[in-house]
Amino acid sequence: MKFTLSWLKDHLDAEASLADIADALTRVGLEVEGVEDPAERLRGFTVARIVEATQHPNADRLRVCSVDTGAGAPVQVVCGAPNARAGLVTVFSAPGTYIPGKDMTIASGVIRGVESNGMLCSASELGLSEEHDGILELPGDAPVGRPYGAFAGMDDPVVDVALTPNRPDAAGVHGIARDLAALGLGRLKDEPVPAVEGRFPQPVAVALDFAAGDEALCPVFALRLVRGVRNGSSPEWMRRRLAAIGLRPINALVDITNYMTFDRGRPLHVFDAAKVQGGIVVRRARDGETLAALNGRSYALDPSTVVIADAHGVESIAGIMGGEASGCDEATTDVLIESALWDPTNIAQSGRRLSLSSDARYRFERGVDPAFALPGLDLATRLVLDICGGEPSDVTLAGTVPKPDHRIDFPLSEVHRLTGLDLPPSDMQRILEKLGFELVGHPDNADRIVARVPSWRPDVHGKADLVEEIVRIAGLDRVESQPLPREPGVPRPVLTLLQKRTRLAKRVLAGEGLLEAVTWSFVSDEQAALFGGGKPELRLANPIAADLSAMRPSLLPGLLAGAGRNAARGAGDVALFEVGQVFLGDGEGDQRIAAAGLRRGTAKAPGAGRHWTGAAGPVGVFDAKADALALIAALGVNPAGVQAVPGGPEWLHPGRSLTFRMGPKAAIGWCGEVHPEVLRALDVAGPVAVFEIVLDALPAPKARPTKARPKLVLSDLQPVERDFAFLVDRKTAASDLASAAQGADRALVAAVSVFDVYEGKGVPEGQKSVALAVTLQPKDRTLAEADLDAVSRKIVDAVARKVGATLRSDPSGTAAAADAAPKAG
Repeated sequence: MKFTLSWLKDHLDAEASLADIADALTRVGLEVEGVEDPAERLRGFTVARIVEATQHPNADRLRVCSVDTGAGAPVQVVCGAPNARAGLVTVFSAPGTYIPGKDMTIASGVIRGVESNGMLCSASELGLSEEHDGILELPGDAPVGRPYGAFAGMDDPVVDVALTPNRPDAAGVHGIARDLAALGLGRLKDEPVPAVEGRFPQPVAVALDFAAGDEALCPVFALRLVRGVRNGSSPEWMRRRLAAIGLRPINALVDITNYMTFDRGRPLHVFDAAKVQGGIVVRRARDGETLAALNGRSYALDPSTVVIADAHGVESIAGIMGGEASGCDEATTDVLIESALWDPTNIAQSGRRLSLSSDARYRFERGVDPAFALPGLDLATRLVLDICGGEPSDVTLAGTVPKPDHRIDFPLSEVHRLTGLDLPPSDMQRILEKLGFELVGHPDNADRIVARVPSWRPDVHGKADLVEEIVRIAGLDRVESQPLPREPGVPRPVLTLLQKRTRLAKRVLAGEGLLEAVTWSFVSDEQAALFGGGKPELRLANPIAADLSAMRPSLLPGLLAGAGRNAARGAGDVALFEVGQVFLGDGEGDQRIAAAGLRRGTAKAPGAGRHWTGAAGPVGVFDAKADALALIAALGVNPAGVQAVPGGPEWLHPGRSLTFRMGPKAAIGWCGEVHPEVLRALDVAGPVAVFEIVLDALPAPKARPTKARPKLVLSDLQPVERDFAFLVDRKTAASDLASAAQGADRALVAAVSVFDVYEGKGVPEGQKSVALAVTLQPKDRTLAEADLDAVSRKIVDAVARKVGATLRSDPSGTAAAADAAPKAG
């Protein structure tokens, strides 16, 4: 919302400075975004008179001018304007002045051998217009030496205020002046608008054609004819104000409606009466109707949009924009002035559907003052008569002007209860009255009043709103800050386990060398189906884009898209992660928090890219598995209790994927290489290794009597390692062998790892050889050979009993279980 200082003072009788006004506006909640002073732009330009103009001795098109600047002896200026002549009053800029039209600062110089000390300026050089054929010609009685900005009335500062959606009353200069007057910055000029008496009946019939229940779309529609107008240019003061706030003056009739929109927050519309055929009907648009609007574009309409029509068809989109066909121009002699009320919700929806914004829509969708519908018509009529002449008709009124009568029973103590601010009751009542609230005393309690909300404040609904009004005028800076009370002792943690794990997961994955990405929570229907989603209940009714139409069932589509964009720009070796929400359904427990990671190209944990050792290679399933297990361990879950089962979701490679389980059915995540068909559908080149862990599915850590770490116990005895090679069915997981060996003797077996898997010559068909390295850690004595043999037998028996494996023998028939068993294969 922009306005000039002089415009504000049309409604506010105040002597306050511009700085005081800007400060006061921000204090009452109307934040000043900027103040533009055109006098600064025109600083250094003064009114001057050419005393003498002679031909330049060395140039046919230049003249040497002696210029009286009003500051001492005349100065010599070389000028190339064809209208430079003796006696002309124009605009002079001294050396050192910035010329906005040329984006330069002039200096004294020599032009074709003649000294020049300044510049005589055209309108384009001042940035006022495109006119550059000659220097400005001012009236002969213009005061020489006076700043040009002050002489031309261009020293009126422009204030730009940011309005919140709940303040439609401040969308007009009059409403802003009311707030400042309530603050005590001056007196509001709030004289009633005198009615304009009609001299003849209004000849155009008006009808509201709505079905039952639609009456609120247009509660009232008022129309008046003014005949015999002269529609030329609007007055200089009006054109200057409209141009200052960024509006292009068009003609007097159009400028008056624009002026009313910003002056009083009351949009109106004018029709050329000669172009209106038959009566005017306010109705819903019909399918197939279109309108060529005043902005030069054509709009296809439907019944959700309210229009103003005549016998010819649609003439205006109600409350938003008029049509070209009935627009006013210089040939207009009879004008119809319309003032109506429109439903704010319908105006907002229609404007959004048509992608059509206007100053009228901005105000109607927030709610204009219903009580000013007819006074606004009278005020606009008075401006038309004063500027364009003519003869007014009576007013034709369709519908009824709403008369809101909202009253609030308000205890004055509510101000202290909600804000802690102690104010005298008289001050609080004065503030409300200055803002337009009508107050009456409460019959039963002197501390209570009944406040009648003014018609221009549709945002005030209850007691808290009145408290806000009082405090913003009294001063928010008067509300003292109060620290929250601190309970004695150590404060209890406020984060839930899931919140803690979400934060920890981000730190852990960043420490693994992955970069955090934040992607959309929406994906396309096709991508959702690729990753196990695509349910109808997860489709968006009003997506922000066609490819963001479904809630994501996984974090991986966004990460894969990010990896693809990086690869397309030459950064193929990327490692990304994201921790966020995934959506499995619309049930209460179907929204989960997941942590997912991705590695592409050679972006392994030790580093990406080629290396002189030749160790670089593409990422694979085990890179993703290492990241996933590191995350699981950091979140307080023992990796030894997590089963890695071959296979995974359909979007992973069937032979290069794993599912992490904690029990036969409790899946907590998965990892692997992305299926080539999925990569092809997403237009991402592989290989890509990914993992995804559902943080909600991880079990909570067991409660401990103390949070102190247990004592570190290290044995003084040397550990012993034994290798075992087992033959087992090729479908048996190697982790099952390791688990069986781990449980053979928990007192001695400290660790078990798989170091070789072999299939081929020497191994029966349908089986494989799995080699285990078992670490034995004695605690109280050194193990003798007999002890080692006994433990080895326990391990072999346990593995045979639990997974059906047999100890593999070498070609001589000796069992392969020794201090250094031969490597399988």
